[in-house]
This record gives sequence, structure tokens and C-alpha cells, in this order.
Amino acid sequence: MYRILIADDEGLMLEAFKGVILAEFGDKCSVETAKTGRAVIEKAETFHPDIVFMDIHMPGINGIQAMREIRKFNNSALFYVVSAYDKFDYAKEAINLGVEQYLTKPISKSKIISVVEEATAKVDKVRDQRSNLLKIQEKLETVIPVVESGYVNSLLFQKEMAAADYYQQLLDIEYSQGYVMVVQFGQSYENGRLVSPVGMNVKAQSFYPEFRDVVKSAFPCVVGNIMSNRIPVVVPCEIFQNPYEDRIDLVEKARELVARLEGRLDAKFRVGIGRVWEMEELERSYREALRALNGSLSRVIHIEDLSQNGVYDEAFPGNDEKRMFRCLEEGNEEGMLQEVNFFCDWMVEHYSQDMNNIRLKILEFIIWGEKIAFESGAINYGFSYRRDYLDTAMSLSTYEDLRKWFQEKMVNVCRAIRDQKEDQSNSAVKKAMLYIQENYSRDISLDDVSSQVNISPYYFSKIFKEETGENFIEYLTRVRIDKAKELLVDANVSVKEAGIQSGYSDPNYFSRIFKKQMDMTPSEYKVSLADLVVGFAPGSCIGSRLRR
Repeated sequence: MYRILIADDEGLMLEAFKGVILAEFGDKCSVETAKTGRAVIEKAETFHPDIVFMDIHMPGINGIQAMREIRKFNNSALFYVVSAYDKFDYAKEAINLGVEQYLTKPISKSKIISVVEEATAKVDKVRDQRSNLLKIQEKLETVIPVVESGYVNSLLFQKEMAAADYYQQLLDIEYSQGYVMVVQFGQSYENGRLVSPVGMNVKAQSFYPEFRDVVKSAFPCVVGNIMSNRIPVVVPCEIFQNPYEDRIDLVEKARELVARLEGRLDAKFRVGIGRVWEMEELERSYREALRALNGSLSRVIHIEDLSQNGVYDEAFPGNDEKRMFRCLEEGNEEGMLQEVNFFCDWMVEHYSQDMNNIRLKILEFIIWGEKIAFESGAINYGFSYRRDYLDTAMSLSTYEDLRKWFQEKMVNVCRAIRDQKEDQSNSAVKKAMLYIQENYSRDISLDDVSSQVNISPYYFSKIFKEETGENFIEYLTRVRIDKAKELLVDANVSVKEAGIQSGYSDPNYFSRIFKKQMDMTPSEYKVSLADLVVGFAPGSCIGSRLRR
């Protein structure tokens, strides 16, 4: 059914126009009429016409003004201007407004029929386009959850960064960092823990689509599959600029999410949150989120807040403890010593009558620090290396002697970590860059390169970013695109061949990556090169320039 609205101040014209349409098109059209500009606007608000035949010269509000008003609430209507010859100036203005056609009076029956046929064909085309878009949207609603699940699985479980990067392109994710939330669900709480009876997983399958909608409305995120009674959620973001304040805001948002989920779904929820990491190391955030859930009875818990759930005799300076070991991990000797001295002062202030407890705490810190150094590859482990630690601690009879011993051990560890970082970073990164430059055309991954330099993927990713300013994927992509640009200069090398030789077997994926880096497709780049050559040929004008 086509809705046609005719506006003209001449009653005879209205009836004739309407009669021709109804006679020719019968029940395919619903026709309404109006004699004034105000009447046609009011009629359009309720009738929602597909096609409008508008006389320009009407009493009160003229046709031009009426069209402007109708456009405010109806962007899809097709306007056909009707006017007498002496109203040509109005007609020109109407054409400038984007009307379909200008019709001059008198209008023949055949002209009316042909114009209506033309207009209805355009309406059909628009409807078909809208229908196709809806079909595409429906398909996307089915496909996107699959793509998101693939992305989460690649990042957290399969550690396939090439696949993850492909999914990331499909999902138009811009950030190279992010964190993981693990949402746990159950039927009820018992002693602070969620209880999931048999069949809860089946029930979760039914509320999963609505769960996705609620979570994605609260966070710009990617939602994974249901795994037992947990659902991982990846939230791409930048590194927190104000870690404490940002964490507080994040936890509060997660609490609001839990409340919304429980308000809409017949289930109870808890959320564990990991730290922000590079995408290739996001598995660490996932493990942290799980540890947060398992180590706390809170409805929402961030890994950074986990230690705060412990019970101390005093207001233990947990944040200072974290800073001390963070400085140690970074090889920051000055910052680490500052925290060491703080703890010595704090322990003396609170436990001055209990020397043995101070000795035990210092031993704990030293052994903890050495464990960090061992795990980073800065020191070797020997079972008997610490055989004299207890005797030494017990032999030191003053707080200052304990402080000096504590400082000495922690400084040694910190320097070992710092030296190892510098040596390993310089040599390993250079070796890795050479390996990438020699093997960029192969399907290489972060794990492949890190194994070549005998470093864990996590630590390699960290030092590579520190040394080059780029993560592994960014550097590999840049190397490949630079090589592709060199290949595209050769007129005998096709775009497909350039993609394959630079490490991209999928031409479509190659084109997307190239466009993201260069703001143009490989084909456009190749044409630009050809235009540049022509432009600088003798006797020619300067041609187009490359954008980047």
C-alpha cells in the first residue's frame, strides 16, 4: 500500500488528481488531500505519506514552508512540486530543497500516471533497501555473538593473537589494552558463595541473550561463552590514568551491573575484575578476575582490593606493601628503599616489644622479593641458598641491624632485576626484531618470537613494548605493511601477491589492515603510485599525492 498526499488550494484539481490515481492504481494506494499549508502539515503528521504532491502557492503557509515542516518529522517522503508557469522562482527554490520533480499545470492524465509509477517504484526501492538492511541486521545479531566468543576464546584460552587480531578488526576494537570481568551466576547465596543447582547452566542458556544486552549497555565490552557458572567479559580500554579513582568507579559500575542483572534475570550474580593488560597478555587479567572471585565473599571484587579482605591486628599498610614490591619488580631501587624504610619504622612503632615478629616479617619480605626475582629470571634458585637466613636474622639484636640487613637483601634483589631487565631487554628485543624482519611473511605469533629469545610471552611482551614503544602485533603489522608498500611499487606485482608475500594470505584481511594503517586500500595506494609517476613525467602537471 502506498500512502499519497495531495496538497492544492484548487478543489477541482484535487479531485481530478485523486480520481486519476484511484482509477489507475485502485487498492494499491491510499490517497488523502489538503487545501492549505497548515492542513497538509497536520495531515502528514498522522497519515505518514510515502509520496506528497505539493502545490507551491497556497493560502497561509506556502508549499515551500510546508515541505520544510514535514521534513522535520518525515525524512522518507518523496516530494513532487506542482505549480503554474508564473511561479517558476518558487519552483527553483523547491528543487534546491531536493524535491523529486517539478510539475507544471495543467497536468495531463498520462503525466500523473507516469509520475505515480515513478514515485511508487522509488518507494519500493527504499522499502527493499530497508528490508535488506533489517535482514543483514538480523544476521549480524546472530553472527556477532559468535565473533565475540571467538575473540574472547582466542585471547584468553587459545592465545592465538593472529586470530584475535582478525576478530578485533571485525569488531572494530581500537584499544590495544583491556581488562577482564568474570561474571559468576547461581540460584542463591549460601555463606557468601553462589550455589548453582543442576540445570542452572541450561537456564543460563535461555537468559544469555538478555544477559549480553544488559552487560553491553553498561560496559563497552565483548562477551564470551558460558563456561560452567561463569561468563568472561573483555573490556577494551586505555591504561588507567588515575588507578585508584578509576578502580573505585569501575567497582561501582560493576555493582550497578549486578543490581540490574538481578533485577531482570532470575539468578544471582558476582563479578571478579582483573587488572588492565596488553591484549596479548589478557589471560593474566582473566586469571586475576578468577582469583578475585575465589578469594573473596564480596559481590564485586577487584584483584587490587583482594588483600584488603584479610584481617590484620592493625591497620596494616597493604598499599605500601604493594608499592614496595611494584618498585622491586620495576628495578626502582630508590622507591623500593623508601618503602623498606617505611615498613621498618612501622613495625618498630607497632611491635617494638616483639623482635621475633619483626624478624619473621623481614624474612617473609626478603624471600618474597627473591621469589619475584627468580620468576623474572634475574637470579637462580638453589635449595640451600637461604640456609643462613634464619640464623642471621636471629643473631641481629638491634632494629637498625635488622633494617640494614633488610635493605641489603632487597637492594641486591632489586639490582639483579634491574640489570637483568636491561641486559635481557636490549639483547632479546633486538634478536626478536631481527627474527620478525626475517620471518614476517610466515604466520608467526607472540609465543613463536618469545620462544626464540627464551623469554616468557608475558615478560617478552612487556619489555618489547618498553623498548620499541609498540606491542608485538603493532610492530609486526608495521613491518608487513612497509614490505607491502615496497612490493606495490612494482607494477608487475598484484595486490594479492603483495599481500601474500608480506604475510597476509587473506586478501580481504590484508586490505582492511592496509587501509587502517594507510587510510587507503592497497589498490588505491597502487593507483596513487601510478598517478605520482605520471604526474612527474616530463611535460606533465603534478599529479595526486600520497596521503601518508
